[in-house]
Amino acid sequence: MDAYDGGSNARHGPEGPAGPTAPGVPAESGAPTPTVGLAEMHLPARPGPPAGPRAGVAALSLRYQIGVALALAVVAVGVCVHLGMTFLHVAPPNTVTREHGKAVDDWIYPEFEQNWKLFAPNPLQQNISIQVRAEVRDGEGGTLTTGWYDLSAEDGRAIDGNLLPSHTQQNELRRAWDFFLATHDGQNRPVGLRGSLSESYLRRIVVLRLDRDDAVRATTGGAGVIERVQVRSRTSNVPPPRWSREKVSTMPAYRELPWWRVPADEAGGGVR
Repeated sequence: MDAYDGGSNARHGPEGPAGPTAPGVPAESGAPTPTVGLAEMHLPARPGPPAGPRAGVAALSLRYQIGVALALAVVAVGVCVHLGMTFLHVAPPNTVTREHGKAVDDWIYPEFEQNWKLFAPNPLQQNISIQVRAEVRDGEGGTLTTGWYDLSAEDGRAIDGNLLPSHTQQNELRRAWDFFLATHDGQNRPVGLRGSLSESYLRRIVVLRLDRDDAVRATTGGAGVIERVQVRSRTSNVPPPRWSREKVSTMPAYRELPWWRVPADEAGGGVR
C-alpha cells in the first residue's frame, strides 16, 4: 500500500486529515481545551477615588490639636465647676455650704445670682401688692393728691393670658421692693450704703408708672407736675385650703413709706 494511500488507517500529519484548523472553527471534541492560569485571569484593580483634604480638628497639626484638646478640657472643667457652684447655691444648707459658703457666694454673686431654690419646704404664703400715690401741682399753683394706684395689679393684668410676659412686668417692681426691704429696717430707715440707692430706684420706677398711667392729667384735668410720691405695700395671707384646720387672718396689713420729693429731672415723667 502506498504511503499516500487515503485509507482510514493512514497516518495523518500534525495538521489533521483536513489540513490546518480554520480560524473560528472549534476544535474536535476529543482534543484537549487549553486552560488559562489564575494569574492570567486576574484583572488589574481600578484605582480608588483620591482621598479628600482633612477637615476640622483633623486638618490641624499635632501641636494645634493638643492646644484645642486642652482648651476643650478647660471649658469642660469650668462648666462642671459652675454647675456645681449653682447646685450648692440653690440646694438646702449642707455640710459643704456650711464649710465653703463664702466661696460659693463669691462665685455666684453678682453675675450669676439665682432667685430660686432647689426645694421649697416653706413657700410664700402671702400676697404682696405695691401701691403708690402722688401729690401733683396743677397749673394754678394748687396741690392735689391722687388716689392709690395698685401697680402690682397692673402687672398681674399684663401677665394674665400673656404667653411671653416681659421681665419688667414679672420682676421689676417685685425686685425693687425686695431691694428696699433688704436695705431698710422696720422704721423705714436705711441700713448701709445702699439704702439711698434702693430709695431712688423704687422712686423712679413708681414715677415712671404714674406717668404711664397719666396720673397727672387724670388728677388735674390738664397739665401738672408730680412733686412728691408715697409708696405702700398691702400684704394679705393666702387663705388655707378648705380641708385644712389652719386658721389665719385674711385682713390686709399695710406698710406706708414716708413721702419722697421727686427731683425736677424726674418730675416730668421720670428719667428714661
